[in-house]
Amino acid sequence: MDIGWDDLRLFLDVARLGGLSAATGTTRLSAATLGRRVTALEKQIGEPLFVRQQTGYRLTPVGEELLRRAEDVEAAMQSLTRWREGSLPDRIVRVSAGPWTSAFVSAHIGEIWTVDDGIRVEFVTTTDRVDIGRRAADIGIRSERPTEQWLAGRQSGKVAHAIYSGRHLINGIAAGLFVGVTGEGANIASARWLQAHHGDRIAVRGNNTHSVRELVAAGAGLSIFPCFVGDSDPRLVRVAQPIPELETDQWIVTHHEERHSPPVRKVADRIAALMREHQPLFRGETPIR
Repeated sequence: MDIGWDDLRLFLDVARLGGLSAATGTTRLSAATLGRRVTALEKQIGEPLFVRQQTGYRLTPVGEELLRRAEDVEAAMQSLTRWREGSLPDRIVRVSAGPWTSAFVSAHIGEIWTVDDGIRVEFVTTTDRVDIGRRAADIGIRSERPTEQWLAGRQSGKVAHAIYSGRHLINGIAAGLFVGVTGEGANIASARWLQAHHGDRIAVRGNNTHSVRELVAAGAGLSIFPCFVGDSDPRLVRVAQPIPELETDQWIVTHHEERHSPPVRKVADRIAALMREHQPLFRGETPIR
């Protein structure tokens, strides 16, 4: 049985992220293509690797065993790549966060990582919860205190949400219509709140948060954004005070066995400091423009 590394790499992404939809971002393949590749791998192995559920993919015992062996292959391939490319650092620190938080941290990359640190950083951007317990990420930026006994967390602040419009009273904005979210993003709390309170006035929808922001800025309608997003975008105007029931905590989460690892601790400490520094922005304390 000749199992290719490309197939194992796709399997690792689906296993670590818990499903096809989440893995589309890392593999850059469609969910349908990923599904076919996973099914073909299962036929090659001769056993099911996943239990398909509405909430995602759960590994079978055979899948768990393949995961361990695939991680050994991954480590060997990474070692080979480092040997080929020269003196790249060994330790990769993976940071998982939602699209907005990931974009914010990425924009401040110089404050959490430098070349002299001797590590590499990877961002795992998804609206789904990444399984830190399975080492799909080393650090997670979450809106809730971790409850799993193998995770450690520290609160870094609060995040406020408010309704924003574009700067020009045109088109859907002038009519008082809203821009909603479809797809995976429809499950986040702000999207559910918008649907519950203004669902009858949603005229346009986007399937990811960034396209929704572009639609609002272009005049398609109003929508809800975290205040650190809306107040930072000169094309947007906050039209009301933050919505109290949408305020969330912000937690920096790590595996309890990894939190003292120098590379993980260094990046986690810097992310926590970055969030504390910008707490007025995250809490929506900037003036309404």
